[in-house]
Amino acid sequence: MYKTIIRRFIILIPQLLVISMFIFILAWNMPGDALSGMGEDPTIDADLLEIRRERLGLNDPWYQQYGRWLGNIVFRLDFGMSVTHSSPVLSLIGQRLINTFWLALMTLGLIYLMAIPLGIIAGRYNDKPPDKVIGVYTYFALALPTVIFALILILIFGFRLEWFPTRGSVSIDAHAAGGLHYLASRIYHMFLPAMTGALLGTIAIIQYLRGEIINSKSSDFVMTARSKGVPEGKIYTRHILRNALIPIASNAGLALVGLFAGAIFIENIFGFPGMGRLFVDSIVQRDFTVVNALVMLFAFMTAVGVLLSDIILAMVDPRIRIK
Repeated sequence: MYKTIIRRFIILIPQLLVISMFIFILAWNMPGDALSGMGEDPTIDADLLEIRRERLGLNDPWYQQYGRWLGNIVFRLDFGMSVTHSSPVLSLIGQRLINTFWLALMTLGLIYLMAIPLGIIAGRYNDKPPDKVIGVYTYFALALPTVIFALILILIFGFRLEWFPTRGSVSIDAHAAGGLHYLASRIYHMFLPAMTGALLGTIAIIQYLRGEIINSKSSDFVMTARSKGVPEGKIYTRHILRNALIPIASNAGLALVGLFAGAIFIENIFGFPGMGRLFVDSIVQRDFTVVNALVMLFAFMTAVGVLLSDIILAMVDPRIRIK
């Protein structure tokens, strides 16, 4: 297994190199730069902006800028400075990464907490009222875009009922108090955006688990267990569910990474200070140093998520070996 992990990371190096070059060229060809917005302010001297642009090397050809950027990463692990935030890119991303990680982890927990029982009920009682009710929910959630779904939850639970906050990651007083009060405030602020992602993320798991259970109910090993008089409850727990849950459990790593990408929409709607919101803000502000680093990070996490899913699958199913 260790050889597989090392080989995967070695293969990842040229992939990240190609992705970085593509994103860098794409960003370089986009109109404007991080200083363009400042030029709209009449109080700022255009000549001073041009001097600063020259000092930052923004007027150099793309291959020179890319060479400097890549060299700083390889030899000094320096992803540059954010012009907009006047902060090192790694430090800026590190602050947002923690928020996005906990939001994604809470969302993933809610997804499995809701999807697995609903999928089991739908599969066990297929074509019966419980299955039909769950089917209505899945089709309704599948038809709604993330933005509309989030706005509906904000309207109901944020403004009408006023049960949950609609912006931020923690209250000011909880940040000063720290301890359990701080933790409770974090969870309280994350619940509505996490629930938004979870309600939409349960669809695939419910449908897959339902189909696997329906197919397993008529399989030979289940028929054999029934003929031997094995109770129906044990048939579901020891035979049907054990096989149906293996792919779902193995997909946890990739699902967690997928939530990082999906957070782009949710974080911007809820004003949550995570990587998704930073990514959109950096594109709008033309802060391409941050954009390039975030794209590289997303690509790296995707590769790690795939590897993690393969490892989990090999652990829960000894018949499978990762290569």
